[in-house]
Amino acid sequence: MVVNGVAEGDPEGEERSIRVRAEQLSPRIGELAHNLDLIERAIVAAVADGVQLLVLPELSTSGYYLRDKAEALSVALSADDPVLDRWASLLPADAVVVVGFCENAAGVLYNSAVVVDAGGVIAVYRKTHLWDAEQNLFVPGPDRPPVVETGLGRLGVLICYDLEFPEMPRSLALRGADILVVPTNWPLVPRPDGERPPEVVQAMAASRSSAIPIVCCDRSGSERGNVWTQGTSIIADGWPVGSTDAQGRVDATIAIPRSRTRIGPLNDVLSDRRPDLYF
Repeated sequence: MVVNGVAEGDPEGEERSIRVRAEQLSPRIGELAHNLDLIERAIVAAVADGVQLLVLPELSTSGYYLRDKAEALSVALSADDPVLDRWASLLPADAVVVVGFCENAAGVLYNSAVVVDAGGVIAVYRKTHLWDAEQNLFVPGPDRPPVVETGLGRLGVLICYDLEFPEMPRSLALRGADILVVPTNWPLVPRPDGERPPEVVQAMAASRSSAIPIVCCDRSGSERGNVWTQGTSIIADGWPVGSTDAQGRVDATIAIPRSRTRIGPLNDVLSDRRPDLYF
């Protein structure tokens, strides 16, 4: 198992297509057993549908608006909890699942995401940018987000508020990520009629500017008086793609071209950068 691990290398790799699903679960606050059942059923359904990459929401195991550390600890999992191996046992050799979870690391709480394939846990990322009252519960992750080598390609992992900082997705693209996965819990905020949620607009801009697909998995339902954007999106070439069903699943087939950062015969969105002029 790698915690906050990094797999770096040639960003071009082999051309491939990946069947992706982001499923907008509605976990119940503080109900670990119920939420684990939701997650398992989502994995089983995705495997049955031939999905290769499944992304689930931030804090899927616990719910988001936890009252205090005691409540969070009551539903937290360690990074070597047997349930993570259970998820691995449900996956075929060519599938990966990414799940946001409340992590207990020897009594220290993290807002984390785990990357699991059929062999088990291959990475755990601890959210580095904590939003609002998260700071009362969690410790910010000390390490940069991982680029994880999987059978599907290199996955860059962020969580929710991390995406607000343009340096985060760009740095993962520069380190060779083929696709970014972002478990989120986006609270509903006002926006002009007919406009997309601002978080989706930011994800679109990040995808476009770094020429990288991004899978953002929001959640649904309500929790202690709070409602969610339900802005789950799979974004390629800067645009949302795929279809959403009544269960809040967004499915798409994402192509990872051999030279995805090329934007014309003479330009490359990453190698054309002039970082010596930026700061």
